[in-house]
Amino acid sequence: MTEAALDPKAFWEARYGEADRMWSGRVNETLALVVASLTPGRSLDLGCGEGGDVLWLAERGWEATGIDLSQTAIERARAEAEARGVSATFIDADLARWADQPAGVDGSERPFELVTASFLQSPAQLPRGPVLRAAAGRVAPGGTLAIIAHAAAPSWAAGHEHRGPTHFPRPEDELAELALEGAEWSIEVAEVRERAATGPEGEPGTHFDTVVVARRR
Repeated sequence: MTEAALDPKAFWEARYGEADRMWSGRVNETLALVVASLTPGRSLDLGCGEGGDVLWLAERGWEATGIDLSQTAIERARAEAEARGVSATFIDADLARWADQPAGVDGSERPFELVTASFLQSPAQLPRGPVLRAAAGRVAPGGTLAIIAHAAAPSWAAGHEHRGPTHFPRPEDELAELALEGAEWSIEVAEVRERAATGPEGEPGTHFDTVVVARRR
């Protein structure tokens, strides 16, 4: 069975079960640059993993919520929030089902001033387009939608086993998928950005990120 055919919850539970921690716990630096100047309000991070981005937002005054389908990841995020003394909400839920719900992820219909999705690219099944369009629908008037995706495999991937995504959307792909109404949204960023990274054996490398930032009028 290919990874794409696997049950997504089982796939990610297995991945998170491989180590005590999968991610660094630090904020995604591209996201930090994108949202640093925004006025804090309610924020929602889709596919939050172990919560690094959510906790960074919470530490800067956001009423921050993260959602992920991996219970293991959510438990780690909650434990990290407690360890840091940070107030944040973490919800174990399937984004595919969340996208079909008229109410917000927290049971409220209140929109969010910021909705983020960083590297929401799963080797297992994920209806990414409907999820991103649902994310746009949760943004408050005047609020921001920030989507960051891998635009290519990391520079070291040719020499190592690469377990990441195989589909790499470009900015134009993301905008076509979102199908945002021009009268309702202004596109503030739609580009590919390069950033330095470190490979699995400590070698210097490069990541390329597709970055789309839209503000609801």
